[in-house]
Amino acid sequence: QVQLVESGGGLVQAGGSLRLSCAASGSILRIYDMAWYRQAPGKQRELVAGITSGGSTYYVDSVKGRFTISRDNAKNTMYLQMNSLRTEDTAVYCCRKVVLGTLGKNDYWGQGTQVTVSS
Repeated sequence: QVQLVESGGGLVQAGGSLRLSCAASGSILRIYDMAWYRQAPGKQRELVAGITSGGSTYYVDSVKGRFTISRDNAKNTMYLQMNSLRTEDTAVYCCRKVVLGTLGKNDYWGQGTQVTVSS
């Protein structure tokens, strides 16, 4: 079994920064694509940023130039550095990883971490 644990969320003023982490543990043979999603109250879940096993990245237009996704393969950990935060960035942020484990290749999701940006 594989578990994902997010950390780093919290309350910050507009213009501030936060760094989210998503650590994977368990029977991991390899981690492929990884991504951060967010869901604000009353809105659909949104793909915020993604990173492939080769290091290629994707960002939704609203966070380009402000957010940076990265990964540390040695630690099975993914990060999301969020700068110049806006009130509209307020949401629950979840990580998703495609993991090859002893039970095969599967999608795994974290439990989510709340990010609240105040004006």
